[in-house]
Amino acid sequence: MGSMKAVRIHGYGGADVLAVEDAPRPSIGEGEVLVRVHATSINPFDCAVRAGYLTGWYQYSMPLILGLDVSGVIEELGAGVTNFAVGDSVYGRSDPSKNGAYAEYAVLRAAEVAAKPKSLDHIHAAAIPHVALTAWEAVIKRANISQGQTILVHAAAGGVGHMAVQFAKLRGAKVIGTASGNHLDFLRELGVDEIIDYTATSFENVVHDVDVVLDNVGGDTQERSWSLLKPGGILLSIVQPPSVETAAAHGVRQQFVTADQAGAEVLVEIAAMVDSGKLKPTVSAIFPLQETRRAHELSETRHTRGKISVQVT
Repeated sequence: MGSMKAVRIHGYGGADVLAVEDAPRPSIGEGEVLVRVHATSINPFDCAVRAGYLTGWYQYSMPLILGLDVSGVIEELGAGVTNFAVGDSVYGRSDPSKNGAYAEYAVLRAAEVAAKPKSLDHIHAAAIPHVALTAWEAVIKRANISQGQTILVHAAAGGVGHMAVQFAKLRGAKVIGTASGNHLDFLRELGVDEIIDYTATSFENVVHDVDVVLDNVGGDTQERSWSLLKPGGILLSIVQPPSVETAAAHGVRQQFVTADQAGAEVLVEIAAMVDSGKLKPTVSAIFPLQETRRAHELSETRHTRGKISVQVT
């Protein structure tokens, strides 16, 4: 079996529970591929798992390797995998209930990976899967945003946010985005039509009659967003289930969004959009695998632009 370097946790807690150590190299089963990981990235999901916030959703065994995003090269094919070859460069999102990608090797179902965008290196490709699949699920699938509609994207400079903005713009929608003052130029580069510095302006005082709200923040931000929707509009949240009762009281719809069902077919479309220049991931920081703890600490400030990538190979 052999061993590999990995970042594991042996219990829940702060970033200090992340340990760089030797771990068994994983073996693959039918329908799976073994990927030599070149890069991964940090998602708030990873930090939430590490802190123990998701034990009601997933039953993890320790020690646990975190990390959803993978960009790398196929090292080995499981039985029944015919659409890839050893040596193919791929990207994808690993099963959130199992060991992940903060390691030199990761196992993914073949249905979870696609050919890496040719125009990107592994560092930037690894910034895409989880946030793009989540934004796709929200903006394209659930909201079915279309030309002439208006969407408010909270935390528009963040991982999911900057992808959601681009998907909505490609669909011809008007995009209103909230961010802190140091990210306003970035939102302009993304093509956001109306930019709100939430540290200086209460968004509910200037936004009205939107078709869609994408809540990437939760809490008070979600509560203040209900009244901004048109009758029949929809509030989508990736952080906490919106209240059914509150939605009904405002005459709008609500959905909690996860991308658990999204797979390789969407990643193929996303790669094509990247390679045609229509979609661009942003990486604001790169850490080596040995400094994953620092990457988590930076992620938890919740003030990063785009994604934080981790270089493994």
